[in-house]
Amino acid sequence: MTATLLEPRTATRAPLPASITIVVAPRENFGYTQQSLESIYQYTHLPFELVYVDAGSPKHIHKYLVRTATRLGFTLLRTEHFLAPNQARNLGLSQATTDYVVFIDNDIHVSAGWLEKLWQCAQETEATVVCPLTCIGKPLHNRIHLAGGEARIFMDIKGDQIRRRLYEKRFLVNRSAAAIKHQLYRRSCEFAELHCLLVKRDIFEQIGYLDEKLLGSQEDMDFCLNVNRAGGQMFCEPTSVVTHVPSASYRWSDLAYVMLRWSDKWEVESLMHFQQKWDLDMDQYFMQRYKQLGHRRHQTVLYPLLRQLTGGSTIAWLETFAIGLERWFNQVITDRYRQRPKNTVRKLTPATTSPTRKSLVKQKLRLSALKQHSAPVRLSQPHLMSH
Repeated sequence: MTATLLEPRTATRAPLPASITIVVAPRENFGYTQQSLESIYQYTHLPFELVYVDAGSPKHIHKYLVRTATRLGFTLLRTEHFLAPNQARNLGLSQATTDYVVFIDNDIHVSAGWLEKLWQCAQETEATVVCPLTCIGKPLHNRIHLAGGEARIFMDIKGDQIRRRLYEKRFLVNRSAAAIKHQLYRRSCEFAELHCLLVKRDIFEQIGYLDEKLLGSQEDMDFCLNVNRAGGQMFCEPTSVVTHVPSASYRWSDLAYVMLRWSDKWEVESLMHFQQKWDLDMDQYFMQRYKQLGHRRHQTVLYPLLRQLTGGSTIAWLETFAIGLERWFNQVITDRYRQRPKNTVRKLTPATTSPTRKSLVKQKLRLSALKQHSAPVRLSQPHLMSH
């Protein structure tokens, strides 16, 4: 893994250490980077540290993040290659020293008081994990994506057959937040997504770091099952509202990241690892997931592109041909990614005399400790920023 660390020294430090570190990680593209980050600084009033993981973003996004990190004083980690979400989150987690960590994707738009409400719920319930009401799309904070859920492994007994299976239920999906206000109350839950959630950092001493073998899916479920098994309490706090904003972009950097992030290979490897890890039987849940390989790529990229080319018409033979071509191209991108060296870290800090100078102090480090998930890798002390 190759990364760079930018730790500006120009921002004013908070008088007291913050108790929360926000770790921003890429989800599938970079098109909403600026709007998401600006919403965090606009609508967050508790003191916090922020670690931003910039994994292979295009030059204009990287330059924006460097300027903003220098101005606001947050820690910026840069890799020159794409990362799976759990890889990026672990890299950010390795910088945290606070009691709580917030994982948030780079396409999340937060609302006023979002972090305060999560923090208040954690204090009042002593929860290990608190998730917000997560909406999706525009207009913001309207259509519900998730309001917590249930997740557990159960034994399905039919005659002499005993099967170990996964149960999953998501609350209030695709409902209008305004229309069902009476159903939105703080509730205990077993499932939340890593799109955005507040976590007690000491839980990772029990469950270990996030599983980096889950490249393309199941990372949310795996995390929740681990927390539940360790006896951690989870809550959904609907007065905290955030929105996942999908960004349709045809920039090469975004297309390449989407193709890798939702690649058939990453999905298959993740499903197989998850099934073996939790000793689950092959059932309809997994069969359906395997049948849907590539579905997210096709819905996000391929079908919209074909609609543009055909003026909105659906041409069956063209879709079949395009899907076959896309699957071949997807395999090429995945193979090229696996061949890239990723075993070193570059630590970059601005010169103390002139933060705007291009000359940087560089140091190469190994990430073996991070990959072992045994203890955080301390690249540097993050900045504290009061808001």
